[in-house]
Amino acid sequence: MLKKERYKQFVAYFSAKQPDAETELHYNNPFQLLVAVILSAQCTDKRINQVTPALFQRFPNAKALSEATADIVFDYIRSVSYPNNKAKHLVGMANMLVTEFDSQVPSDIDQLQRMPGVGRKTANVIASVIYNAPAMAVDTHVFRVANRIGLTNGKTPLAVEKDLVKFLPQEDIHIAHHWLILHGRYICVARSPKCDICPITSICRYFERLNKPAKEISHFTN
Repeated sequence: MLKKERYKQFVAYFSAKQPDAETELHYNNPFQLLVAVILSAQCTDKRINQVTPALFQRFPNAKALSEATADIVFDYIRSVSYPNNKAKHLVGMANMLVTEFDSQVPSDIDQLQRMPGVGRKTANVIASVIYNAPAMAVDTHVFRVANRIGLTNGKTPLAVEKDLVKFLPQEDIHIAHHWLILHGRYICVARSPKCDICPITSICRYFERLNKPAKEISHFTN
């Protein structure tokens, strides 16, 4: 299958089946999402959602968090991965939000990446989720699934990001991030992908290589 057709059918299927796909992190405003995404690095969304209610109650905005110490923040996030570094990053991020961005989470990816704890992936998440920007955050799920399906041959997260942004319709990039993550989280899992229940095997390069009959999804592409 040609890459162009694979992309076409990928978008057609998920547009029909998951038109409202969204992040599973719980948040009420851009500041809370930024905090949650920083915390989610190498940690599950489920764990982050268990931690953030108390954290957000204690630090409801950037100013409150900026006035805290990393040691105090650590007490609220001790159960997440790398809590010491993340506590420092959160306080540093909050300070920069207050002093340089008037407590408003910026939409620009380069500006976002200036803040402690905010790498390219996190910046892309904020830009796409909050501002619906055509930005593609590539985490382990997106990297794995995009390569397995055959949407890319990228060997690095940046290479995968560039391919997805290039070939996906611009208006679908922000939601395609969630399609790939959710598919990777629940079906195209890392060790034993659940091909027997996967609805997109007919466009999947990995499945093709297994030489199994592909399921039809052609009725979504008309």
